[in-house]
Amino acid sequence: MTGKPVDKLSSAEAEKELDRLAREIAEHDRRYYAEDRPAISDAEYDALRRRNAAIEERFPLLVRPDSPSHRIGAKASAKFAKVVHARPMLSLDNAFSDEDVAEFLGRVRRFLGMKDDEEIAIMAEPKIDGLSASLRYEKGLLVQGATRGDGQEGEDITANLRTISDIPLRLKASRSAVLPEILEVRGEVYMTHKAFDALNKRQEKDGKPVYANPRNSAAGSVRQLDPSITAGRTLNFFAYAWGEISELPAKTQSGMLEKLGDYGFMVNPLVKRCETLEQVLKFYRDIETRRARLGYDIDGVVYKVDRLDLQERLGFVSRSPRWATAHKFPAEQAETVLEDIEIQVGRTGKLAPVARLKPVTVGGVVVRNATLHNEDEIARLDARIGDTVVIQRAGDVIPQIVRVIPEKRPRGARPYKFPDKCPICGSHAVREVDEKTGKADVDRRCTGGLICDAQTVERLKYFVARDGFDIEGLGGTMIELFHDKGLLKEPADIFALTEKPEKVSKVLAAHRAQLSEERRAAEGKDPVKTKAKKEDREDKVVENLMAAIERRRTIGLDRLINALGIRHVGETTARLIARHYRTIDAFLDGMKAENAREELESLEGIGGTVAEAICDFFGEKHNVKALDRLLAWLDVTAMAAPAKSSPVSGKTVVFTGTLEKMTRQEAKARAESLGAKVAGSVSAKTDIVVAGPGAGSKLKDAQKHNVQVLDEDAWLKLIGG
Repeated sequence: MTGKPVDKLSSAEAEKELDRLAREIAEHDRRYYAEDRPAISDAEYDALRRRNAAIEERFPLLVRPDSPSHRIGAKASAKFAKVVHARPMLSLDNAFSDEDVAEFLGRVRRFLGMKDDEEIAIMAEPKIDGLSASLRYEKGLLVQGATRGDGQEGEDITANLRTISDIPLRLKASRSAVLPEILEVRGEVYMTHKAFDALNKRQEKDGKPVYANPRNSAAGSVRQLDPSITAGRTLNFFAYAWGEISELPAKTQSGMLEKLGDYGFMVNPLVKRCETLEQVLKFYRDIETRRARLGYDIDGVVYKVDRLDLQERLGFVSRSPRWATAHKFPAEQAETVLEDIEIQVGRTGKLAPVARLKPVTVGGVVVRNATLHNEDEIARLDARIGDTVVIQRAGDVIPQIVRVIPEKRPRGARPYKFPDKCPICGSHAVREVDEKTGKADVDRRCTGGLICDAQTVERLKYFVARDGFDIEGLGGTMIELFHDKGLLKEPADIFALTEKPEKVSKVLAAHRAQLSEERRAAEGKDPVKTKAKKEDREDKVVENLMAAIERRRTIGLDRLINALGIRHVGETTARLIARHYRTIDAFLDGMKAENAREELESLEGIGGTVAEAICDFFGEKHNVKALDRLLAWLDVTAMAAPAKSSPVSGKTVVFTGTLEKMTRQEAKARAESLGAKVAGSVSAKTDIVVAGPGAGSKLKDAQKHNVQVLDEDAWLKLIGG
């Protein structure tokens, strides 16, 4: 990950980069968690997250509502029933050095108000590289198993998980292991190296494609629609955590792991309780040296505060717990040749360079592609076609290019000239210039807009994707086919397909016939010209597609706004806007109003860049007309008013003065967990000021605005202790 040093960024530059990072990381999350087909390496992904976190730390007021720090994973697959987790399945923050680990322990002590030299016990365990799963037991019986999904909602894969021998269908009970009424066990499904090799040998023997690595094999195995396929593969499970539980049988992380073992789960035997930073780092070094001999893949070591009461106090911050972190292993590297640079055009017109590499094996995985981000990155590397490059891989995915080896450069290799015209429509491709700073954007974008087929097709793909209208059966290939045949130009055309099923059937039949002829030609057989037949299976495809489109004629306001593909507006921002306007009529009226931008900017979590992008979208007549044509097909449901789940839900709270019963961080985290908004200054919109000893100007401001003032004891009584 490259770019201007964070401490040199202007506010405008930081805002633009946070937008880019939010979108890029969200796409990688979708590929990794929902499709099991990641597009970049773990090291490159971690670098993106580190830079995002660093910018947010320096510019806290620019933290976006769709920031990667608020999100985990991707949406559940439409192939499986959805499962809402009783308690979110969060991911972990990462540490990459000894200093990062020391800082993690320091943050824990500071949050809890402990002294710097005060000991705090840590449980350390190998970080398994597999698929996270949750198992729900009621009265000792397994009743449900699910994937992590996006952390809030996963996929129901109960039948598949039941086939794994490490997962008990009934928990063991004894005097020392009394079973809770409800127990949700969390852990990792993985495949050993031995089982992975055996699976690939069977695949080769059957003439089927081999798998890239054990992690993808495990993930693909448990996400099969046919449980018998899962049963035919050797999978394992390590339990290491829990979600909903009716009663905790232990007071420490280590004690809970012992109980899980008593209940019949496999718990990693290498876990260790450490009491000092030195012991923690010694464990990391030991596991790193033993990594290759373990027989299964790990990509680091996880550290967790051992005492559960301290975990409870520490709580969570956005996407991860404060009481845990993952210490990642360094990346693996290899040399290969950069054979070509291909330019792809996204739905926003961004020209994205992709490196095509001579296939090379890194850590047991064959890699062929890498992202080059933008033309500045190509210039920084001085990457030329034909160059020998060093690639780096820390996980199971496409690597990043670390550097070029100039001494191995072939004669005549010329510096790469980034195109200034769109390779799809021929329109100019430009780098937008920030009016305030005069700085050019890092990305070059096609100016073709609606005349660029790449943008049209990509926008339609985004419209029907999982976070948008989620139209089952209308995938990328079908979108491209219907667009090529003139059936799709804008979103309203999707719903118009329901009035011409015969035409859709003919297009699909002709496409099927063409593929059949191409296969015959590839096999060296004489082409046979046959009239495309209307098969029963094809009728069923069309019937299912029409039904899927009809089901999406009723859509929530937030999903509609997200599906429009407005630049800078993602799922979280769309939900914020929908919660504010609540109905489609109020939203459209708001966009027509003269103060539209001011009203949008007044919403917490929406800045000037996002507001400007929304107003620009509705300022274009062709966009408004296209939306009107779409709305003629739809019934847009109103956004429900937020439920009041606590006495302070939806209220704005300001803390001032010295808090004596908890740290300021702890108080803020508790308030936010109860649905309150914590502000740094007092205004007429403030609902409550919690004032401790030494309160100054904020207390005076509260009195000035007639804001309710509570001392710490009254605040604790209000929120329930």
